[in-house]
Formats: sequence, C-alpha cells, structure tokens
Amino acid sequence: MSRDLIELIENEYPTLSKGQKRISDYILAHYDKAAYMTASKLGAEVGVSESTVVRYAIELGYEGYPEFHTALQETLRMRLTAVQRMEVSDDRISEEKILDEVLTSDAERIRKTLENIDRDAFNRAIEALLSARRIYTIGMRSSSSLADFLSYYLSLVFDDVRRVRTTSGSEVFEQLMRIDERDVLIAVSFPRYSTRIVSAVDYAIGAGAKVISITDSIASPIASDTYATLTAKSDMVSFGDSLVAPLSIINAIIVAIGKKKKDEIAKTLSTLEAVWEEYNVYNKGPLDRSPSKE
Repeated sequence: MSRDLIELIENEYPTLSKGQKRISDYILAHYDKAAYMTASKLGAEVGVSESTVVRYAIELGYEGYPEFHTALQETLRMRLTAVQRMEVSDDRISEEKILDEVLTSDAERIRKTLENIDRDAFNRAIEALLSARRIYTIGMRSSSSLADFLSYYLSLVFDDVRRVRTTSGSEVFEQLMRIDERDVLIAVSFPRYSTRIVSAVDYAIGAGAKVISITDSIASPIASDTYATLTAKSDMVSFGDSLVAPLSIINAIIVAIGKKKKDEIAKTLSTLEAVWEEYNVYNKGPLDRSPSKE
C-alpha cells in the first residue's frame, strides 16, 4: 500500500469506531512516537486492547499490524523535518552505546537487504549497463555521494558515463535532453525524496531509457515503471541517514560489472597506473617522521 498513511487515516476517520478513532487521534498527534510502538504498547498508551489495534490496522486495509507498522515508519521518514528526525533518534539511541548501536543497526540493515533484494532485478540492471550506449547517474542531497561513488567506478569501465548535476531545476533536463532508449539512468534516492529526482526519472522513462532505481521500497516514487528496482534498507541516524546498505548494492554492481569487463578494466587500470606513477598521485609508503640528523 503506497498511499501516505496519515492521509489514509484522515480520509477513513469518519467510518471508524470510537476506539479506533482514539488510536487515530494518537497517531495523528504523535506519529513520531507511534512508529516505534508495538501493538500492545500502542493499545496501552491509547487505552484500548491489543486486539483492537490489530483490527484497526486491518480496517485500514493492511494484512495485520506488522504491515501497518512498516507503513507508519515509512510515512514517518518522509514527513519528519531534520530537527524532528534528530529528536526521534535521540530517544532510540543511548548516549553510552552510540558506536555499538549504530554499527549493529547498520549490519542488520545489510542483512535485511540481502534477504529481500530482487536478484532478477539486479541481473537485469547489470545486463542493461553492459549494453548501454550511455550511462547517466543521478542522486541528490544525501544520496549524492552514492551517485558520485558509482559514477567514478563506472567511468573506469565505460566510455560515456555522465553524472547529472542538480544546481537548478532546468539544468537536470538540459543534461538529460538527449537520453533515449539506448541509454540507462541510475537513480539513487531515499526519504525524504527529492522532487527533482522524481521528475528526472519520469523524464527518462518518457524518453524510453532504461531506469535503474536504488531506493528503499517498491513504493518509492522513483520505483514505479522502472526497468529494475533495487531496494535497500535505510533508516534515520540522528539528522542523517544510514546508507550502508545501498552502498553495498552499489559495490555489488561494480564487482559484477568488473567480472564481465575484466580485460577492458585491466587495460584501463594499467594505463592509469602509469599516469599515477608519472604524476606521483599516490603516496608509496609511510612518511619518514624520524628527526633530522643534520
């Protein structure tokens, strides 16, 4: 169910029972807290039974409370401001165990991503990239660094990789002006979704290009009608996002392409090594920090 849950609750409110309206009132006023409550805890907070909460979720069209709870968390991530996100995460993460809790949560996101990712979509994405005339990548705000990382490594393999920059609204479409059915656009976006990237994906699809979306859910606004959607678990970490899972998917894309284009990459890297050597790009060893003997 891809509808915004808050909007759904508001629309269905007149048809609900007295107890269900109490649940709705609490969620509408405190959805940032309700998103992390079990059915029993939400019921206790509102003053209804756990079974009433479960029936409430079903009444709204969900199979049960777990599906409703997931939708509530997705809605939370799309609606919260940066300040609200920081406040919610402060309640979830203890100051004494920040390192342990953040790294453990990141590992869990990668595990869940591996369990749920569409492997056929991943294979379609690789084949599309291998046969593309031109590859475009786009990512905005926090996802921008992921698109940069992907573009850098794809450019070592393919002759025509273009990073779509987004300093203005019209500039996006100017850069995508010549995209067509021979091309691939890789779009990376996580809540809160940028309206520009949604428009760019729609434009590319309209031009006939194959769009590969890397996002958090098939309900994402950049997932519909795409050639391949690769979903990765992400979540709020204070005012920022955890993007380790999508970065792992990007790493898998790079490795898969590398295996398919091994000979070409070896030739490119040999040439680059000579250039890097000539211009002393990389440090060749630890710096000698011993005191001067002079």
